[in-house]
Amino acid sequence: MAAPPPIVPHPDPAGPLPSLPCGVITVSDTRTLADDRSGQVIVDALAAAGHAILERVVLRDEPTAIAATVAEWVARGNLTAILLTGGTGLAPRDTTYEAIAGLLDREIPGFGELFRSLSFQEIGSRAMASRAVAGVRDRTLIFSMPGSAKACRLAMEALILPELVHLSRLLGGS
Repeated sequence: MAAPPPIVPHPDPAGPLPSLPCGVITVSDTRTLADDRSGQVIVDALAAAGHAILERVVLRDEPTAIAATVAEWVARGNLTAILLTGGTGLAPRDTTYEAIAGLLDREIPGFGELFRSLSFQEIGSRAMASRAVAGVRDRTLIFSMPGSAKACRLAMEALILPELVHLSRLLGGS
């Protein structure tokens, strides 16, 4: 498959990019913070872009716990974005989509559509099984990505980081 298009940074007419406070959740029945490669990809990408990671946790693939943690973090009001990795496939234990979709005030359908399109270029028709989703709850951006480090890198570099500040500003943030 062809490589995804290069990221073209958009000049920011509003001046220097702010550091945004973020939280990272890895959904996995087997991972710990010590061996969480996908979560680390997200953390490293955010940090390299100058954003702050205020929360990070690994949760079992239990939709009630996932939803409760996201809702709690949103309610605190100190995070601009919550980024999740894992549990977006079709296996019986993949329940992140169900946990997140029910929390969203508004979905950002373009995220999932573009992610699957870019992923198709890398892995072919298997991309259709991804239930990557993004949206907003109470002015907090929420992005849910697959559990592979490669998929997280693709989502972060091609979609999330180029637009994170812009989306935050649309919601009245920095």
